[in-house]
Amino acid sequence: MAIRLRRMGVASVTVYEAAPAIGGTWRDNAYPGAACDIPSHLYSFSFAPNPSWSRTFASQQEILEYLRRCAREHGIEPLIRCNARVTAARFDDAARIWRLDVSTKRAANDTSPTQETVEADVVVAASGPLSRPALPDIAGIDRFRGRLFHSARWDHDYPLEGKTVAVIGTGASAVQFIPHLQRHVAQLHVFQRTPPWIMPRPDRPIGEHARRAFRLVPLAQRLARWSIYWRHELRALAFVVNPAWMQAPMRFASSYLARRVKDPALRAKLTPDYLLGCKRVLLSSDYYPALTQPNVEVVTTPIREIVEDGLVTADGRHIRADAIVCGTGFEVADAGAPFPIVGAHGVELDALWRSEGPQAYLGAAIAGFPNLFMMIGPNTGLGHNSMVYMIESHIAYIASCLRTMSRRGARTMQVREDVQRAFNEHLQEAFRKTVWSSGCRSWYLSKRGRNTALWPGFTFAFRWLTRRVRAGDYRFDR
Repeated sequence: MAIRLRRMGVASVTVYEAAPAIGGTWRDNAYPGAACDIPSHLYSFSFAPNPSWSRTFASQQEILEYLRRCAREHGIEPLIRCNARVTAARFDDAARIWRLDVSTKRAANDTSPTQETVEADVVVAASGPLSRPALPDIAGIDRFRGRLFHSARWDHDYPLEGKTVAVIGTGASAVQFIPHLQRHVAQLHVFQRTPPWIMPRPDRPIGEHARRAFRLVPLAQRLARWSIYWRHELRALAFVVNPAWMQAPMRFASSYLARRVKDPALRAKLTPDYLLGCKRVLLSSDYYPALTQPNVEVVTTPIREIVEDGLVTADGRHIRADAIVCGTGFEVADAGAPFPIVGAHGVELDALWRSEGPQAYLGAAIAGFPNLFMMIGPNTGLGHNSMVYMIESHIAYIASCLRTMSRRGARTMQVREDVQRAFNEHLQEAFRKTVWSSGCRSWYLSKRGRNTALWPGFTFAFRWLTRRVRAGDYRFDR
């Protein structure tokens, strides 16, 4: 977004980054085995192709280096203030500006950060929907005397070699780090609530000849990117058009499980009982083999409590552990605002979202919050394609909003409440025919059963809707 604003000629742009360095998801999720599940050539910005990806699916470190290189090569590093956390944002109705409280640390371990209030005409909230780790709500979690941490806050200083380790959760992160743990720990207890659908991961190195071709013939990489995009986009037919078409992929996934896990008892534990796609579909070629090793146990009995030296299951079994790793995802569907945000006439976004669930218009604008835009807001997540495509759609849309304000000589713009309401009603109606309404529970759904995380359609449809702002959807204050 900062790169686009600078290209548009916006003179005053500041990026407030709470962490010591940029990178977001790919800075925080540095657990062993962290990698993308979208092919590298698609999981990158269209305006910054990288012909040097080393593998089909890039690792966390390689993606992080790519993001930092983008910031450096596009000259926006001077715009970024690291260790600067926005703690509150309030819209001033009289002055028609935003006032942001910013807490800045001189270093990452600074215990007395400086406090300041800054003013902004426009605020873009880009804190990310998967940025707040969710620890499990289990009795006694604070009593554990071993080492306990979330996968997004991996404790690299704690040696796990030779230890007895418990992993809570079998989602996207756990499926990646469990095989690495299995090779190093003495005993691994994997606590699974719901088995995921898993497809093999067709990862391989990208040879030097291919990389050279991409460097010398940029069109070749662009064609590869579009080929990957359309192969993934076609999957949406089963997600959002006719979930009955999931039967063929389910047979393939079941066959893959049968080939990898010969023990019928373990295979029964790992067999999902819901429609493929209702929860996130995971890619892994080493997860099932890891679970079959003699030092791994898959536990499906619910955890009753955590005690000083381990965990106790609902049937009274006491499982000792030196460390507990929580692969329990993030606060998404029922998450409030990332920090206190007060819009026009004192409306608090957190209170609004916690009562009605997160809602926005096109995931980018919120009624009652003038000149506040979001990157990847509610209902913009995907189950089948690259989120970078959605991010770029939002970049273009927000840029269009700012150009429209400038052309109209407007001081502020805010989406009309009736437009936002109609849009969200349409979204929830669209979900009725998708795979996500087939009955399973997932982090996509709020406690009320409302899907506030995903986009219930094709990504090219979202790109079409966000190609430019429809001025009639907004109220402008001159």
